[in-house]
Amino acid sequence: MNVEAIMREGPVIPVLVIDDVAQAIPIARALVAGGVHVLEVTLRTPAALDVIAAMATVEGAIVGAGTVLNPTDLEAAIHAGARFIVSPGLTNSLGRAAISSGIPFLPGISSASDLMRGLDLGLTRFKFFPAIASGGLRALKALAGPFGNVRFCPTGGITPETAPEWLAQDFVTCVGGSWIVPKGPLDVSAIESNARAAASLVSSR
Repeated sequence: MNVEAIMREGPVIPVLVIDDVAQAIPIARALVAGGVHVLEVTLRTPAALDVIAAMATVEGAIVGAGTVLNPTDLEAAIHAGARFIVSPGLTNSLGRAAISSGIPFLPGISSASDLMRGLDLGLTRFKFFPAIASGGLRALKALAGPFGNVRFCPTGGITPETAPEWLAQDFVTCVGGSWIVPKGPLDVSAIESNARAAASLVSSR
């Protein structure tokens, strides 16, 4: 799968911060049962790489790594079984390493300069991050204007209530969200329910 196909798998990519590897498979199964197949596991916890490896065994799950900051993170994530890579920003070293690896890569941008750096590397699909803190939908509309061939996955501060407005834009393919797997005690029924609601959102793509 290329990054475009991954972004089109569903309207919402859950952003997962998981501390306990024992929760990895139950969470992944609940998400897939709810119709959410693309799972972004952020490298924000010591368990993250083990979580990726565990989730990758769940049938129907397309597991990737988020919060990839450098080529070392990239290599570790690929070794753990990540099928795509998401980063909060874009550096030349990470961009070149990701492209060289051949793995689908969704780098974060928040400005025209970031975006143009990505275009110089041959990239046309980006995470707009942090979406709300960077000016929200109004800012992304302005940013998307000069770059008609670019598509985005806005992430950061998006909620179930605001996601439909983002998804209604023709330059937005999907959104990233942390609400599908809420913090607190593991509740697989709630996760599956949240996943079903997220999977039912309509994208203009």
